[in-house]
Amino acid sequence: MNPRSLLVTADDFGIGMETSCGILDLAAIGVVTSTVLLVNSSHAADSVRLWMAQGQPLELGWHPCLTLDSPLSSPDTVRSLVDGDGRFLHLGTFLKKMLRGQVVEAEIETELRTQYERFRELVGQVPMNVNGHHHVHIFGPVRRALASILREQTPRPYVRRVVETSRTLFRVRGARRKRALLSQFGRRAIRHQAEAGWPGNDALIGITDPPYVHDTNFLPNWIANAKGNFVELTCHPGYLDSSIEGRDGSFADGQLHRRAAEWERLRDPTFRNAVRNAGFTFTSAAEMMGGKPNRSRIAA
Repeated sequence: MNPRSLLVTADDFGIGMETSCGILDLAAIGVVTSTVLLVNSSHAADSVRLWMAQGQPLELGWHPCLTLDSPLSSPDTVRSLVDGDGRFLHLGTFLKKMLRGQVVEAEIETELRTQYERFRELVGQVPMNVNGHHHVHIFGPVRRALASILREQTPRPYVRRVVETSRTLFRVRGARRKRALLSQFGRRAIRHQAEAGWPGNDALIGITDPPYVHDTNFLPNWIANAKGNFVELTCHPGYLDSSIEGRDGSFADGQLHRRAAEWERLRDPTFRNAVRNAGFTFTSAAEMMGGKPNRSRIAA
């Protein structure tokens, strides 16, 4: 079997301290290889300090955000992105406005550039793994804003390609309509991502609805059906974290308990066995591109 690489990215680092602690503990046992930071969260700085205090045990990338909490820019400078209280719009509202052409692209770039500079300030280096919160980076206005920012970066970062194979779409349950729609937009975005010089994955696995992560076969089933030599698993693990109540649809859609369930699924030995049986080795985004990861140890 040809060598295959699996990038395991825990999204939402910094959304809350219990979430960040859970991600770092999974990194310590080698089953999460990368995470991405929500720099506009009030817990971001403390989470980065904890990452540093623990010896940078996994790669830390950037999670550009336009749909959670508040912008880092003054709300007056990004009016099309915020509500009357100066907070980011919820995902559904943001997408509707964007598809209607009511979001100002220059304001997206203003906010994302501010977040990018905040990441560099907190972490001390540029991000090598980038993906948008709620996958918004696959949509034209956001993608173009990111391209303007990231074209200045050397080396080029890995940017998640939100595309799923038909095999996993039909064989793995959960959020199939959402996954099919995201893959449709994701495939359109791939050419532009490649033109921007962003390396990416062959396929993405792990998107689902909260109830399905409670199934002990959830991750082994994804891994067994994954196609491609470089696959990214997106996940949202963490300890039970009351600080995210009301911020990310946590109680309304089961996200709060989903995170604890995903944490359990990732630490279960059946996950590592499934990875091994499918011929995968764990990798980081920087390692995938032949570079040096911003972490002190490599997942075994």
